[in-house]
Amino acid sequence: MNLNRIDLNLFGVFDAIYTAGSLTKAADVLCITQPAVSNSLARLREMLNDPLFVRTGHSMTPTPVAQNIIGPAREALGLLRKSVQDSHTFEPSTAHKAFNFASRDLLEVSIMPRLMGLLQDRAPNITLTNYEIARTGVVSAMASGSLDFFADASAFTDPHLLKQKIASDRFVVLARKNHPLLKNGLDLETFLQLGHINVSHRKKGAGPIDMELDKLGKKRKEVMRGQHFLTVPSTIFKTDLIACLPYHLAKHYDLAIYEMPFEIAPVEYYLYWHVSADHDLAHIWMREQIMEVAKTYKH
Repeated sequence: MNLNRIDLNLFGVFDAIYTAGSLTKAADVLCITQPAVSNSLARLREMLNDPLFVRTGHSMTPTPVAQNIIGPAREALGLLRKSVQDSHTFEPSTAHKAFNFASRDLLEVSIMPRLMGLLQDRAPNITLTNYEIARTGVVSAMASGSLDFFADASAFTDPHLLKQKIASDRFVVLARKNHPLLKNGLDLETFLQLGHINVSHRKKGAGPIDMELDKLGKKRKEVMRGQHFLTVPSTIFKTDLIACLPYHLAKHYDLAIYEMPFEIAPVEYYLYWHVSADHDLAHIWMREQIMEVAKTYKH
């Protein structure tokens, strides 16, 4: 049997005939004509190679084949009905659902812990996964449904993605305590004199810090480059290097924090999702929870 040729509507007619015991009554239940019911039954008989029902007086008696398939057919129809109903309702307190995130440090360090605390009270059966993905793979991962949300400090545009700003932050300078060259604070001259850890997801190229310095005709001394902010503190503890980090990360470490010695625009974080999920009730609810948590974020 070629499953691709099966018309699921036929099983709805089959169930109605089995329950009503009559083609006429089944037609009334389905709100279609009796010839339409007869036509559907004929197609189903041909597909299953069995009469399915035989006339006994004024009623239709199911054959052994019909009796064997009615249970699984009703179960399958029930699952389909439930799937359709679930797409129009979402009850967080009882929902079993997993949401997949791909984010930079903000979501994992500052947003996700508070989000999980909120979900444990409101939606205890919902799980979250956060993993790293190349930006080039975000759209296809969202289109396939394997990724629900992407959060990043960099704004990018794609016609298949929607976005919303969730937070902003400021850069600060992180250094070890009792740094011998920072006893009197941090000015631009000292900032340029010290060695820097530059955090970037690119192998080379200027970031926002370097672009602002370039406007001033200045260049910092980069001696180390890494991909993750979270690897910076352990290096700073052991060296005289400094690093520019968003304040929401810097404040978690037992290190000295200095304000930037020049003006620089704040860091803005965006939440992205695929257009196909924009009206999904579960997705809408999760976006609302993320925004609620993000409102409590202070930089």
